[in-house]
Amino acid sequence: MTEPVAPPLPGGGDWLRLHPATPLLKGGIGLIAVIGFVLANVRERLVEMFVGGPDSGDLFDELNRRGHLGWAIAIVVGGLVLGVAAFYLSWRMHTYRINDEAVEVRSGILFRTHRQARLDRIQGIAITRPFIARLFGAARLELSVAGQDAKVQLAYLRGSDVDRLRHDILLLASTRRAEEGAGAPASDASGSAGIIGRRVTELLAPELDPSEAPPESVVRISPLRLAGSLFASGATIFTIAGIVALGVLAASGRELGFVFLIVPAILGSAGYFARKVTRSLRFSIAATPDGVRVGYGLLTTSNDTLPPGRIHAIEVYQPLLWRPFDWWAIRINRAGHASSGSGSQPATTMLPVGTRADVDKVLGLLLPGLASADTRHLILAGMVSSGPTPGFAVDFVPAPRRGRWLRPFSWRRTGYALAGDAVLLRKGLVWRQLVAVPAARIQSLRIEQGPLSRALDLCSLTLDTVAGPVSATLSVLDRAGSISAFDAISRAATAAGALEDGSRWANGTSFGGPGSADPHPQRPEDVR
Repeated sequence: MTEPVAPPLPGGGDWLRLHPATPLLKGGIGLIAVIGFVLANVRERLVEMFVGGPDSGDLFDELNRRGHLGWAIAIVVGGLVLGVAAFYLSWRMHTYRINDEAVEVRSGILFRTHRQARLDRIQGIAITRPFIARLFGAARLELSVAGQDAKVQLAYLRGSDVDRLRHDILLLASTRRAEEGAGAPASDASGSAGIIGRRVTELLAPELDPSEAPPESVVRISPLRLAGSLFASGATIFTIAGIVALGVLAASGRELGFVFLIVPAILGSAGYFARKVTRSLRFSIAATPDGVRVGYGLLTTSNDTLPPGRIHAIEVYQPLLWRPFDWWAIRINRAGHASSGSGSQPATTMLPVGTRADVDKVLGLLLPGLASADTRHLILAGMVSSGPTPGFAVDFVPAPRRGRWLRPFSWRRTGYALAGDAVLLRKGLVWRQLVAVPAARIQSLRIEQGPLSRALDLCSLTLDTVAGPVSATLSVLDRAGSISAFDAISRAATAAGALEDGSRWANGTSFGGPGSADPHPQRPEDVR
C-alpha cells in the first residue's frame, strides 16, 4: 500500500509574519483617531496663538502661560511615538509557522506566549474578513481545536493567501496527497488590475469559491424568506409588545420609569435583528474536498470549514410561528465551539431558515455516511409525525400513555429510534425538534428518575455529547423500555467506536459511522 505523501509545508516550515497592516487593524485605528484628535486641537490653538482668538482659559492656555507648552507637546508626541513603536514591535514579535505536526503561534513583547494547534486535533478552520480588514486585503484565520479556549488565531493574513493556507493545513492534517502537483501559481502583486481592482474583486467575490462548491449543493436563502422568518419570531413579538407597552404608558401620562427597563430590551432586539440579517443574507453551505463549508456575512464575511467526523449532534427544529410556512432550521454541536458567545451562533448554525427540501439537502451534506438512506428519510418523517411512523423498517419507540400526566400536549411526539449509526430523538409539540446523535460521538448515557416519574414508572434518557445548543434529552419514557434502550445504545456506541481506526479525518466520509476517522476514537470503556 502506498504511503500518503504530505504536501509541502507553507513557507518551508519557517517562522512567518502576519499581514503588515495587522497593528493598524488590531488597535492602530484607535491610535490614528487619538493622533487626529490631538493634531486638530493643536492646530486650533496654534491658530489662536498666532492669528488671535478668544481666551478660553483652559489647560492649553495655562500651560502656555507657564512656559510648559513645549514640554507638554513633547510628552504627547513621545507617547504617540512609543505607541507606534509598540505596535511595530508587537507585529515583529508575532510570528507563526506550520510544520507536519502543528500550527504554532508566538506573540508578545515583554510576556511571550507560544500556542500551538496539533493538526490531528483540528475540529475546523474559519476565515473571517471584517469589513475594514477587507479594505486592506487582509483576513483572519481561526483554527478550532478540541477543548475550552483552545482556538489558535492568525490575525491578520493576506486575503489572497488565506484560502490557500487553509487548504494546505487541511491537507497536512489529513496526510492526503496534494492533487495540485506543483501547486497554484503565486499571485502577482503587480497584476494589470492593480491594487484597487484586487480590493474591489475581494469585496464583491462570493464567500464560497464556485469551483469548490457545486451550485446544486448550496442552499440559497431569499431576502423575503429571511424577512418572514424574522417577523414570525419570538423576538419580533417581544419587540412589538414592548413598543405597544411604551405607547400605552405614554398615552396614559403615568410615570415612565418602566421605560428604562423596556427600551434596553428593544434595543437588544434590534441588535439581534441586525446580526441575523447580516449573517444570513449571504449564507451558503456546500460540500468541498476539505469538508462542509459554511459561509455567512454581509459586510464582515466568514466561512467555516468543518472536516468530516467533527459533528457530535444535529437538531432540526421549527418554532410555532414558522409552521404555516413549513420553515425549519438546523444547528449542531461541535467540538471547539462549546463556549457560548456572539461567535458561537454562526459556528453551529447549518441552516438559519429553509424549507423541508433545504433540510433534506443539508442533511445530505451532514449525514453522508450513515448506514442506510432510510435514516435520513426517517428524520424527515419524524420532523412532523406524532406516534408511530409507518413505512419504515425502524420506527420511533413512543412514550407511554401515562406520560400525558407530565407532558399533556407533547407526550405523543416524544420518542426515540436507533437507526443504523445514529440515535434519533423526537420531541416538542409547540417547538418541534428532532435530534440525531452519531453513536460513535456519544460520550456517556444517563437515565434519571425524579419523584413524580418514579410514581408513574417513567424516566428521562440523556445522551451526553460536547457542550452546545443541541440538548439530547428525552423525558416521560417508559422505565423498562429505557433500560433496554440504554443497553442497545451502549452496544451501538461501543461497536461504532471500535470500528473507527483512529486515522485522520480525510480517510473517511461520515461524521460518526464506520469509515469516519475522528482523531480521538471513542473507546468502549468511555461509554458508560
